[in-house]
Amino acid sequence: MAEEILIIEDDPVLLRGLKDNFEHRGYRVSTAADGPSGLELALAREPDLILLDIMLPKLNGFEICRQIREAELEMPIIMLTAKGQEQDIVRGLNLGADDYVTKPFSIQELLARCAAFLRRRRTSEASQEVHEFSDCHLDLRSHRLVRRDAEGREREVILSPKEFRLLELFVRRSGHALTRDEILSSVWGRDILVTTRSVDRCINTLRNKIEPDSKRPSLIRTIRDVGYRFETGER
Repeated sequence: MAEEILIIEDDPVLLRGLKDNFEHRGYRVSTAADGPSGLELALAREPDLILLDIMLPKLNGFEICRQIREAELEMPIIMLTAKGQEQDIVRGLNLGADDYVTKPFSIQELLARCAAFLRRRRTSEASQEVHEFSDCHLDLRSHRLVRRDAEGREREVILSPKEFRLLELFVRRSGHALTRDEILSSVWGRDILVTTRSVDRCINTLRNKIEPDSKRPSLIRTIRDVGYRFETGER
C-alpha cells in the first residue's frame, strides 16, 4: 500500500499544489486546513509523514506537534515556516519536529526530503542496531565503532560514553535537524552543570574521530542558528 502523507496547511493554493504533487508521485494524501482537523487526522490515521504549517487557525503547529509526540507517534514531521522565523524553527524542533522548510520553497527539494525520511523510516525497522556510514561501522549491540583505512584495514575507535551516546543519537535520527538543547537533553540528561557549549565541544571531538576530514565535516553538519544534522550521504 502506498505511504500516506498528511498535509496541514491553511493556504488553499499551497495546500492544493502540495496535494497534487504528492499524489502524482503515488502517495496517498490527507489534508486539513486548520489545527483541530489536522490533529484529529494525525491521531486517527497515523500517517507515514506529516507536513505541518506553524501558523494555523484555532490550533497552531507547535501544539499539534507537541500533542502528536505526547501520543507517542513517531512519524516524521516537517514544519513549514515563514522566512526569518529562526526562533520558531528551534521551538518546533525542540517539540519533536524532524526538519523544516522555509517558504517559499522548492517543491522538488521538499519531495526529495520527504522521500529520504520515508526511505529511512522503512529501512530503520530492519536494521536498528548496526549502522554503516562513510568508512565507519557502528554496532550499537556490542558498543563498538570500527573504521576502515584506505587499504581496507579495520581498527576500533574508542569513544567516551558521551561521544558514544551522541553518535547513537545521530545515527538513530540521521537526516533530522537537532537543536543543541535537544542534544543536551538526550545525551547529558538533567545535569544542570553543563551548557550547550558542552555539545559543541563533544561534537568537535567526535568529528575528529569519525569524519574523513574534520576540518571540512561531511557527516555532522552545522545548521546555522539551529544546531546539527547527521548526514550519511544517502539520497
